Amino acid sequence: MWRRWRTLVCALLAWPWTVVGQTVAGPGTEGGDAAPIELVRLTGPVSLDGVLDDAGWEGASRLPLTMYLPVFGGQPQQATEIRVGYDDDALYFAGRFHDTDPDGIRVNSLYRDRWNGDDAFAIYVDAFNDNQSAKWFGITPAGMRFDLLVSNDGATLNGSWDGFWDARTRVTAEGWFAEVRVPFSTLGFQVGPDGSAVMGLTVTRLVSRLNERVTFPAIDPAFEFRQPSKARDVVVRGVQTRRPLYLSPYALAGSNRTLAPDPAGSRLQRISEGTWEVGGDLRYTPSSNLTADLTLNTDFAQVEADDQQVNLDRFPLFFPEKRRFFQERSDLFDFSAGRVRLFHSRRIGLSSDGTRVPVLGGARLVGRLGAWDVGLMDMKTRDLGLLPGANYAVARMQRRVLNDYSTVGLMATDRSGDGLHNRAFGTDASLRLFGDHYLGLKWAGTFDDADPEGTTLADRTLWNVRWQRRANRGLAYSLEAMRAGSAFDPGVGFLPRRDFTVANVLANWFILTDESRIFRRVFPGLLAFTTFRNGDGALESAQYAVWVQWETKSGAGGWIEPKVFHENVLDGFTLDRDVTVPAGSYTYADLQLVYTMPTGRRLRSNIDFRAGTFFDGTRAQVTVNPTWNASKHLELGADYQFSRLRFEERDQGTDIHLARVRVGAALDARASGNAFVQYNSVSDRLDLNVRLRYNLAEGTDLWLVYNEGLGMDLDALGPNAPPEGRSLARSFIFKYTHTFGF
Repeated sequence: MWRRWRTLVCALLAWPWTVVGQTVAGPGTEGGDAAPIELVRLTGPVSLDGVLDDAGWEGASRLPLTMYLPVFGGQPQQATEIRVGYDDDALYFAGRFHDTDPDGIRVNSLYRDRWNGDDAFAIYVDAFNDNQSAKWFGITPAGMRFDLLVSNDGATLNGSWDGFWDARTRVTAEGWFAEVRVPFSTLGFQVGPDGSAVMGLTVTRLVSRLNERVTFPAIDPAFEFRQPSKARDVVVRGVQTRRPLYLSPYALAGSNRTLAPDPAGSRLQRISEGTWEVGGDLRYTPSSNLTADLTLNTDFAQVEADDQQVNLDRFPLFFPEKRRFFQERSDLFDFSAGRVRLFHSRRIGLSSDGTRVPVLGGARLVGRLGAWDVGLMDMKTRDLGLLPGANYAVARMQRRVLNDYSTVGLMATDRSGDGLHNRAFGTDASLRLFGDHYLGLKWAGTFDDADPEGTTLADRTLWNVRWQRRANRGLAYSLEAMRAGSAFDPGVGFLPRRDFTVANVLANWFILTDESRIFRRVFPGLLAFTTFRNGDGALESAQYAVWVQWETKSGAGGWIEPKVFHENVLDGFTLDRDVTVPAGSYTYADLQLVYTMPTGRRLRSNIDFRAGTFFDGTRAQVTVNPTWNASKHLELGADYQFSRLRFEERDQGTDIHLARVRVGAALDARASGNAFVQYNSVSDRLDLNVRLRYNLAEGTDLWLVYNEGLGMDLDALGPNAPPEGRSLARSFIFKYTHTFGF
């Protein structure tokens, strides 16, 4: 395994690239010149109970707060006090969130990682002070915790990550109070020569019913409050993170029932079998800035099912990664250009149709070595016959250059199995040249054993150039060009189409309306996206649109958008059963109207309606997703999309229904359950996913998981219909995971 990593790293270092400058340790990020704040070491122990009466809090740093919403710099209706301190092992935060109407405090959910418009206290720590990534820790008045990874300077959020940290809250007639402890071993950081560590810090309090948010530091609403580049630098001294070892074994037992052809092959029969497995993960922190993970017989039984999607074009759908093992520093492994990804972790342990492929084990190392952020991963899957086993290796390196907001990076991937070998190499740069203007550069190449003779370097490569102004006030724009050759094929990535050239333009004009009683921000915009086939130079796909979007001071929003499409289809494709789109060239248009309700309401919904022409026919589509927080113990949510497609000249048409229903229930912050039911009329299948969880402690869980797929049209199977009922597959899984800390 180490030899494979060493080969990839050496290949990266040998790959042609240029470092544009030296890493510069910037002074501060508030306004670009604010000096770092020295945090105060706690003078005594803190007991996490939400009471805030410990003597250790007396000398802790009190953070100045500024209203961010609804009016920047305005006078908040509710008083807030937030303190921060540290000891040898952790950062500590204390919040006094006074409220003149305690009955109005929003507590909509007790379900872990499911924020639903609750009042909240959130902490964002850019531990490596790279102005690009941060770890987000949030707590609600009910003590419900949620944590996320922030990357791409706030543009990308990953809610599937879970860290080791703790918090307690208390609600009184004066408001609510919180104490939070975030271990340094969860954050990771880099210690300087003087024994100090500089991190970026942002904290916020949200009063949901008022859409009132205060922040530290003072962040202009022209920027998102969660952007790491807008955090304030803070300094802690004399700390060395301890090197904990976390061992998380699991035991799993259950039963599976599937359909398979009988020996004669004349019809389907049910096959039931019991299953049991053991395995586990090991996490070790060899230094303050490195984390190593090992996994054996990796299992993801408790992961929520994917949201089903309806595909109304001829390109593959993209599904996000939800499995916990792949979350830590997942932003570091991001090498994407448009929808193309050089690495997509779902290629490991999942087939193209989502079938689970057992993962025998693997290892990962992420963190920082000197000036470089590094990520190494090696995973092995089991051979299932029709789905052969494979080995996947990934190496990623990235460092700052020129200034605190610019990076260059390298990536290599390797997939081997079934007698075939695929390698990919790439180099990228994101350079802040002046003001809010960024130049993005990417180049990647792939080499596959299946490549035909005569394949050129241009055939194997992809390049991408993007010039953009990142802003939420005034003009923001992006100009992009990209080309991928006919043989470019990242074996551990995501590639929705091949052999194409892209030219894209996107612009927004952000207008902040502090004087308006209703609107907070209005932003008109336009786009022109074009994709050409390299083979014949034809315009394969295009979108042209203008829109006006708005946000209100209450937290509502929406937009109106007319759009024109062009599609040149070489090979016809199927939309639903006998409804097809023949080969040909099509230009069509529609109008989209969207309204989003404030998230602080207990009953809320978004409404998305569009109608117009569609290829050589018409489309009318409506999407709604109501959510009702009946109480903090029960949440009911749904998504429903109805698409009416008609092709009168060809006498074809269909009505497509996609429905999802979620039921989230929680007795308290530890005991919870989630039921997820989906129906897709294209496959005419109903899928159920029920997960019951009891969280004994962070990393120690008891799970009961039930999955079932039901075929709603047995007549379509003809003589192969199952002998009884509609059940196509069923599984019950009982899983216990326990984390030991050393």
